[in-house]
Amino acid sequence: MNHERLTQVLRAPIVTEKSTRLRAEGNQIAFVVAPDATKREIKKAVEDRFGVDVEKVQTANVKGKPKRFGRIQGRRKDWKKAYVRLSEGQDIDFFGAE
Repeated sequence: MNHERLTQVLRAPIVTEKSTRLRAEGNQIAFVVAPDATKREIKKAVEDRFGVDVEKVQTANVKGKPKRFGRIQGRRKDWKKAYVRLSEGQDIDFFGAE
């Protein structure tokens, strides 16, 4: 896989109550990923960027919500998220806390 492509796959980590619970209980981390990213690309990108072993990747396509701005109707963009399960004993520290 192309190294340049792998750097564009991961967009941002998702930090919500649900993702925090999944991280504590199931050793899973959620990411916003490129809409055309495959599970193989996501796995390789996480392993290369953070130096961890990935056990499993699950993806979900999130549909954008319709929104109104006064009389103008709009719509948010569709996006894709990935739940990455790390191997036992692996962890990613985003905030540098010790």
